[in-house]
Amino acid sequence: MSLIFSYVIIFMARVMDVTLATIRTLMVVQGRKVQAAAIGFFEVGIYVTALSSVVSSLDDPLKLFAYCLGFATGNFVGITIENKIALGNLSAQIILKNSENHDLVDSLREHGFGVTIIRGEGINGPKEVLNIALNRKDLNNLKKLVYEHEADAFITVNNINPISGGYFSNIKK
Repeated sequence: MSLIFSYVIIFMARVMDVTLATIRTLMVVQGRKVQAAAIGFFEVGIYVTALSSVVSSLDDPLKLFAYCLGFATGNFVGITIENKIALGNLSAQIILKNSENHDLVDSLREHGFGVTIIRGEGINGPKEVLNIALNRKDLNNLKKLVYEHEADAFITVNNINPISGGYFSNIKK
């Protein structure tokens, strides 16, 4: 019983430390120093504890297996949590097939998105390019609105760190 318990502990510790590492990495990229440092403190403590348990028993391959399986699972759990909390900001560029789609622009603005329209030229003539800065958690709402009005719209998204100004609204789901 205690041997199986040790495998479970190693597995769970590894899941926790890799999950924390994933979230800490997001915090570092976003410049959230205090949060990254706090998460890193717990992450490394859990990591060293799990690693020492495996290294002290290298003759037990199941401990290594539990460690590796915990690492893989921790990546999955960390990414899943990171996608759910959706911290950060994005810049979306939407290229419309139909120029001057005022219904879409009006709908986006009614739903709290700040929209800047730029006139562009595509292979088939003039295009409207919509630039929108948004909170990452609002991306699905944006895509839904765009595709309701124009199913063939071309959307690109990039992570951003706004410097100043701009329009960000807290959009309710």
